Parts: sequence; C-alpha cells; structure tokens
Amino acid sequence: MSARGAPVGGVTFRDRAVYLERADALVLADTHLGRDESSNVQLRLGEDRDIVERVGALLERFEPAELVVAGDLLHSFSSVPRGVRESLRGLRAAADEADARTVVVPGNHDTMLAELWDGPTTAAYTLTDGAREVCICHGHESPPETDADLYVVGHDHPTIEIEGKRRPCYLHGRGCYRDADLLMLPSFTRLAAGSPVNGMRTTDFMSPLVTDADLLRPVVHDAAADEALAFPPLGRFREML
Repeated sequence: MSARGAPVGGVTFRDRAVYLERADALVLADTHLGRDESSNVQLRLGEDRDIVERVGALLERFEPAELVVAGDLLHSFSSVPRGVRESLRGLRAAADEADARTVVVPGNHDTMLAELWDGPTTAAYTLTDGAREVCICHGHESPPETDADLYVVGHDHPTIEIEGKRRPCYLHGRGCYRDADLLMLPSFTRLAAGSPVNGMRTTDFMSPLVTDADLLRPVVHDAAADEALAFPPLGRFREML
C-alpha cells in the first residue's frame, strides 16, 4: 500500500520535520512548548527538554543555514508556563551553536510570543528552494497573498492509523492549492494526539489551505530504515480501508 523513496523532490523527511535541501532550511511546526503544563499531572513530563534535544539533533544532522518554526512555538494563550523560557533559551542556543538563523512564523497559539521571543517573526516566510518558491505559514488564517510553488504549513497535526497504531504523518498534495503543491507537517511535540487523516475529507481540516483533501498523500518517516513511506492520496486511500 505504501511506496518507498523520496515522495517530494529536494525534501528530506525526519523526526516530524523537513529539510529543504536546496534552500538549506530545516522546517518544523507545532512544538507547543509548555503543553505538558496543561496535562493533569503534578510533575512536568519532560516534553520541552525532549523537543530541545530533538531539534538539536536535527540541526547537527543537517547543519542548515536557517531553522524555521511554522507556528505554535508556544502552547498557552494567556500565561507563560514554568520552564518555557528555559526551553526557548535551549532552542536558541542549539541554533546558535549550529550557526542557523531562527525564524518564527506565529500560529494561533502564539499570543504570548512577543513577551518571550525577540528574534525574527513573520506571518508568512518565503524562501527560494532551487527553482521553486516556498511559502511557510502556520496555516490557520486566511491563505497568504504570497504566490509560491510550494506551501508548507502545520496546524492540523496529521496522523495516520496503520494496523491500529496511530503514527505522525506528513501530507503532500501536488497542484492542490492555487495550482501549487501543499506540504502539511505533523506536530513536532509528541504530546499532541493528532488527527487521524484516514477518513478525513476537505471540510474536516481546519486549515483553509486544504482545498481538496482527496489529493493529499500521507507520508510517514520510517525511523528504523531512515526513509519516507508514501501512501496513496486520501481519495484512494479511503477506498482501501
């Protein structure tokens, strides 16, 4: 049912993030720092530390010129949970050590971002990836005015259920948004349960950039084999279930 190989040219999939090879940029979304504070436990779950360590490992692996967070860097709407400032310092230190410029594209959860982050921010970040223009946004608001060949978003936290087990997945659709490609990233935090896309249709997605869910092809990173597995587009995948 799945195909091995590179489902998107010039894009490397790894640990819920993507590396845009020709743009030399590492992109991830939905870290939701401080989310463990909203859990019904008295002790922190260590998720913020896990995120910092995993981002550091990705930076070490790819040595990108830029690290782009495509929205929902933070989780809380109205307060700064304990440990979040330290986590942000850890992320910045990891990026500085890798000599990577960090850009944050605010998401709907990032209402407190201005109090914690003094680095570059923009509602939509455009970069050149070889011959194509790439627009990175969170995907929660009205579509960006920027014209691009590939739009990279987060927000919906896609997952796929395989043999009863839910796994984080990417979604890629060719020519499905303004005749351009769309790439949706899974949530980088492991605490987000995610939305199983197996039976989802266009109206089930929160992002207005999803205009034809039938064209979206789930992609799962196989960590053991370190390769991407691409499934049929959702329009066909639903018929196989």
